[in-house]
Amino acid sequence: MALTKQERRTRIKHRIRKIVSGTAAKPRLSVFRSNKQIYAQLIDDVNGATLLAASSLELKEAQGTKTEIAGQVGKALAVKALEKGLDAVVFDRNGYLYHGRVKQLADAAREGGLKF
Repeated sequence: MALTKQERRTRIKHRIRKIVSGTAAKPRLSVFRSNKQIYAQLIDDVNGATLLAASSLELKEAQGTKTEIAGQVGKALAVKALEKGLDAVVFDRNGYLYHGRVKQLADAAREGGLKF
């Protein structure tokens, strides 16, 4: 029985989410990538609330490859988080491989001042 890509990612996602959970003090940094855009949000799983979000749609002046834009989104998210007083997060790659756009976003968020 071969799994489709979606089923495989869903299984990986559930395996990660069993372990990774965010709180108000240390929210979960969840990444979603579509074919054209990338989105990141900080989530408090205890209260079931999104604390803040950033995406490539918000960046009007964003130019470059999709990977470079992912880095800009990571920096924008870090700036917003530090303004709200959040500096520590847990990273949720959402079933994606830690490579390419996901890795670039995470590295840029770390450079921006987030700790994970």
